[in-house]
Formats: sequence, C-alpha cells, structure tokens
Amino acid sequence: MEQNKGIITFKSIFIEKNNMHFTLEVLTNTRKFFIKILEKTSLEDLNKIPEGFSNNIIWNIGHVLVTQQLLAYKLCGLPMMMSDTLIAKYMKETKPDGFVSQEEVDEIKGLLSSTIEKTKEDFTNKVFTNFKEYTVSTTGNTLTNIDDAFQFILFHEGIHLGYVMALNRAI
Repeated sequence: MEQNKGIITFKSIFIEKNNMHFTLEVLTNTRKFFIKILEKTSLEDLNKIPEGFSNNIIWNIGHVLVTQQLLAYKLCGLPMMMSDTLIAKYMKETKPDGFVSQEEVDEIKGLLSSTIEKTKEDFTNKVFTNFKEYTVSTTGNTLTNIDDAFQFILFHEGIHLGYVMALNRAI
C-alpha cells in the first residue's frame, strides 16, 4: 500500500488494492451478474419493454459494454473489441430498435467476459496511455485519465445494473 508519512492514501486503498485495480475487480463481479441474467432470462423477456420503461434488459447490457469500450479504449486511441454495428446500436442516445436475436445475445454474453478480462490485462500492461479528456453528459464530470474513466464506468454500470434489476422485476 502506498503511504505518505505513515498515512494510507485514498489511491492506495481504491486504486492499488492487492496490485489489482479495485474498480476492475468490482466490474468483473458486475459482469458476472449480467451474465447470470442473460442465462436465466428468456429471449422474449430480454427483449420486452415493460410499461413505464423506454428500453429493455438486453439494451442495458449491450449499452454498458459499448460505453466501457468507448471510455476506456476509444479515448486512449486503442482498438475496441466489438463491431461498429454493436457500437452504433448500443451507444448513448440509442434505444432498442427491434427484436435482438439469440445470436446477438450470445455475442453480448461472450463480450461481457472477454472485454473485462482483456481490460484487466491491458491495465496491468499499462496500455491505457494518451487518454483524451472527455466530459460525460450524464454528470458533467470531466474524465482526465484512465482512472477517472474506470471510476465513471463503474458508476455507469451500477446504474444500469439497477435498471436491469427493475426491468427484471417488471416483466
């Protein structure tokens, strides 16, 4: 742990826990939750938009994947791990535009694991350099480095985890 004159710093607790980025550890667990939802929810229910909602479970899960890729990889000028088609379909200011096939659900399910594992590897290998500053529209905060981006990604995925839980109860 990083210490400053005998004081344990916020960075040592939040960023460097056990030599692993704590935020990525939490994101891994969040992704496991999303995978379980995809495994136990019917295709029809994944696509259902209950009354009072403007999107569905599969859109929320696809959206968190795309957002993570855009904020971590694109803002560092790195290649993203998903197709331009998925990015266009699930980026901010989109909404469900039709029935999502089982094939696409399976692709999203696979990306939940593969993208977070690759992100942890890339963070360990310090590939997230040349971060392009970005102000997020939801909170107005400006992300100035990859640690800011990961903290916002965690917040963002938490919000959508809550939406998925609410949608799951409503269907």
